[in-house]
Amino acid sequence: MEPKLRIAAITDEFSPSDLAVALDAMSAIGMTGAELRVVFGKNIMDLTDDELARAKALLDARGFTVIAIASPILKCTLPGAPDVDTRFQQDMFNAKYTIDDQPALAQRAFRIAKFFGAKVIRVFSYWRTVAPEQCFDAIVAALRDLADQAAAQDLIIGLENEHACNIATAAEAAKLLDALPHPNLMLVWDPANALVSGEVPYPAGYSLLPKKRVVHVHAKDCHMDGHKPVWGPVGTREVDWKGQVAGLWNDGYRGWLSLETHWAGPGGDKFAGSTICGWNLRGLAAM
Repeated sequence: MEPKLRIAAITDEFSPSDLAVALDAMSAIGMTGAELRVVFGKNIMDLTDDELARAKALLDARGFTVIAIASPILKCTLPGAPDVDTRFQQDMFNAKYTIDDQPALAQRAFRIAKFFGAKVIRVFSYWRTVAPEQCFDAIVAALRDLADQAAAQDLIIGLENEHACNIATAAEAAKLLDALPHPNLMLVWDPANALVSGEVPYPAGYSLLPKKRVVHVHAKDCHMDGHKPVWGPVGTREVDWKGQVAGLWNDGYRGWLSLETHWAGPGGDKFAGSTICGWNLRGLAAM
């Protein structure tokens, strides 16, 4: 069956070093969207202009739409905040930036998004602390500034609910979006991240979200072993992906389902794991 919702992937889940290999595998599954995070073994923010042009040529030749720039903006420590919560793994994806780097990082992300024709720039909410509520006002201020800048360039800031950051659950995301009703700030909804954060993502968490502000959806799956997520094939673990996809469709979502595998794959073969997850996602998207 053909997918009713469009499917995509973060390309480095198939190959962080060889974009052509990743795109060919994605195309075989029926994916037509690409989300860029690590390309040619480097974080997308660190690519040279020549490397960006090379990536664009590969994408254009295969007819892919770049749907989002998966930037590491605000994936850093907030100065003066409470201690970082060490229970959660901080995935860096070849990026290590501080608070001082954020203004230049944002400008770079805007430029890269424009170059690829991507509408959404994914951002975060600072590394999660032991008292996330104490960081709320600072997060709102930072996101308002980013959204104002994005508005001037007709771009969308997509805040991802990330288990290692201060806005991790649907409940936290809903509170943030309510406090900042900016048309250029929307949500990258990641149900598995909500699960890792102790929330039932669907239907409970999703029911809290302002549906019209979900701009993008990440797809991965896991079950929990204490505080540790155990990743597996999409649609086979604790996230109710069948219900979630149907809920999105019924609420009028017509954006992308973007694979973010996380699972190491059978026998540690990440490429095979992403291929399995990609086909699972295609089946889920067909409803």
